[in-house]
Amino acid sequence: MSLKRPISIVVLIDALGWTYLEGRSFLSGFVPHRNPVRTILGFSSGAIPTILTGQPPVVTKHWNLLYYDPQSSPFRWTRSIGFLPELVLDHRITRRAITELGRRFLGMGPSFECCVSPRLLSWFDWAEKRNIYSEKGISGAPSIFDDLFAHQVPYRAYSYHDLSDAKIILRANADLKDTDARFFFVYLSEMDMFLHLHCDEQGEVTRKLRWYADGISKLFETAYAIDSGARLTVISDHGMAPVRNHYDLLGLLEGLSFRMPEDYLAVFDSTMARFWFFNDRARRAVVEKLSNITCGSWLSENELMREGVLFADRRFGEAIFLLNPGWLLSRSDFNGAGWMPKGMHGYHPDDRHSDAILLTNYVSRSENVRTIAGIHGHMSEAIRYVSGSSAEPLNSVFGVPA
Repeated sequence: MSLKRPISIVVLIDALGWTYLEGRSFLSGFVPHRNPVRTILGFSSGAIPTILTGQPPVVTKHWNLLYYDPQSSPFRWTRSIGFLPELVLDHRITRRAITELGRRFLGMGPSFECCVSPRLLSWFDWAEKRNIYSEKGISGAPSIFDDLFAHQVPYRAYSYHDLSDAKIILRANADLKDTDARFFFVYLSEMDMFLHLHCDEQGEVTRKLRWYADGISKLFETAYAIDSGARLTVISDHGMAPVRNHYDLLGLLEGLSFRMPEDYLAVFDSTMARFWFFNDRARRAVVEKLSNITCGSWLSENELMREGVLFADRRFGEAIFLLNPGWLLSRSDFNGAGWMPKGMHGYHPDDRHSDAILLTNYVSRSENVRTIAGIHGHMSEAIRYVSGSSAEPLNSVFGVPA
């Protein structure tokens, strides 16, 4: 085992909301300080950069994955194949080929997907081109990985880009023993898909939580053998709400006399529709049509500003329609036909099912963390601990339960 050194572990479990931990003893012996934290409006693509930087999406420049940028789009060349029939152009094989081209040759990064029809792709760019779990990975603000680099703290970061959750836990355990790393960021992503499919099955949820608890416990026991003051924090980016109803928003708009991209553009993402309009007639018609349905509502500019997602250039949408909690678009750009999950996220952060978690074995010196943006300050204290700039142990640090 490597020489004794200060250790901090941050485990991000995607989509593990507070509602799934209420009344459960999940890791309570290891992380006794626990509370819900408010997420942001939107999905993981915006929430995780906010966690890593402490800044809202309007600062990080990361919110949804596709954003409007027809002048600089790396997919302008797709206009030259626009003559192809829709059956060929919007075929799964065509989309797959464009996805691979984007990842391998256009610098779009490993998470890129051709999510909209290739006929529309030339109007858009992709927000997450870099690995956000490394230095300089986030466009608009420094992240904890930049902080670690600045403090010259050896660290390890793990994500789905490289390994499954099970292999991540095994690799992190080995690296705790065999490297000089002091800060470990462990992103476990598979809970998200599990809750999409099983969020209403209490027995299955209990078994899944037990599996994660076992793995994280082993990680901390290894860390504690190296550093009896080791820090452990378990967080999430958002929660998961049960799906009760579906609505075909695309079908509603297809009944209008307007077309994309001639009159407007729209991106549909499970719970949200984002629009850009090219004439007033299309704007009035679409806004009026959606204003008459009761399963969702238009978000005002004041609300978008409060939630930190009002972009001056409207790159993520001139107008945004959000479904009510429990409703799901029956057709969307980011999921294939037949996608009917039992759980979904991406609703308004005021909904209790949207709350993320903060579980930790030490109390932050700063104010109580109430939003996911505050998790950055909590992690910064852990960085100061492992870098030696705040080396004294806190009275609130707990060891391995007996």
